[in-house]
Amino acid sequence: MLRFSLKNYTPQFEHFLGKCPRLKNGDMVYRPPKAAKGRRIVSLSPSTTLVLKKHLESQKALRLLSGHSLKEDDLIFSTIDGNPIHPNLVTLAWTRLAKRTGLEEIRLHDATHTHASLMLKQGIHPNIVRERLGHSSIQIALDTYSHVAPGLQAAAAKGFDSILIKSEDSPQRLELLQT
Repeated sequence: MLRFSLKNYTPQFEHFLGKCPRLKNGDMVYRPPKAAKGRRIVSLSPSTTLVLKKHLESQKALRLLSGHSLKEDDLIFSTIDGNPIHPNLVTLAWTRLAKRTGLEEIRLHDATHTHASLMLKQGIHPNIVRERLGHSSIQIALDTYSHVAPGLQAAAAKGFDSILIKSEDSPQRLELLQT
């Protein structure tokens, strides 16, 4: 769950909190994350920050019109009175958005895997990916996203060459390194 922090709102960071399942009687109950690392601060991209700032302003306006106010640590995505949105409605909204953008069979959870895979392909250190995902062990991230590794191996090899062979090096030096 993402929450606004109105007192210490720093656009680059937000808190990820535990899950909020619906019980049989209809009440929503917050569950803490499974691991201590599940509650963390994650840096957001500038474009995400802009979208969330606009959303915050929109939420403030809607709440004001409805007679509610935005409170410290309210959920970023909530009903007009600040209560959690039912998970099925979030899933439905995601499915509709995905279809509108041409992504037919993609679950919301798949976006997490895409995020991790793209970061690893960019050469982001696996431990940073682990932190962002809230995995307790780097091994989980490495095991889950090992399919990205072949491209990382080729990039590492090219990077190593760029350290050894500067652009001003002669072709003779390159020949010597290849023998």
